[in-house]
Amino acid sequence: MSFTQLITLAVDTVTAVQRRLPAEIRPLALAVPVHYEAAPAADVLAEGFEPDILGLFTGDPHGLETDNPSPPQILLYLESLWDYAEEDPEIFRDEVRLTYLHELGHYLGWDEDDLTERGLD
Repeated sequence: MSFTQLITLAVDTVTAVQRRLPAEIRPLALAVPVHYEAAPAADVLAEGFEPDILGLFTGDPHGLETDNPSPPQILLYLESLWDYAEEDPEIFRDEVRLTYLHELGHYLGWDEDDLTERGLD
């Protein structure tokens, strides 16, 4: 599948997830940009993340402001997700959904334990 096709599939999946979010969370989710990238950039890898990372939240969580110059955003690494899904479109959609919700959870201020409790690990 081409990268353009992966983007289309991922955007459709994230949009569907956002529509189903609880009313109190939906506006927060819609305010966080989602970027669809093929793979992590060199600066992400330099921070110690593995090359096959599926997604990443950067910036400050909602309601917490620090001196972090990076605005909140969710990065989804589509080639990693596609490889993880073993090139199966349905598994890819499931992994995009789960990864998006996981990273959104970080934006909402949930740590790894909170995410695990919610089944988003």
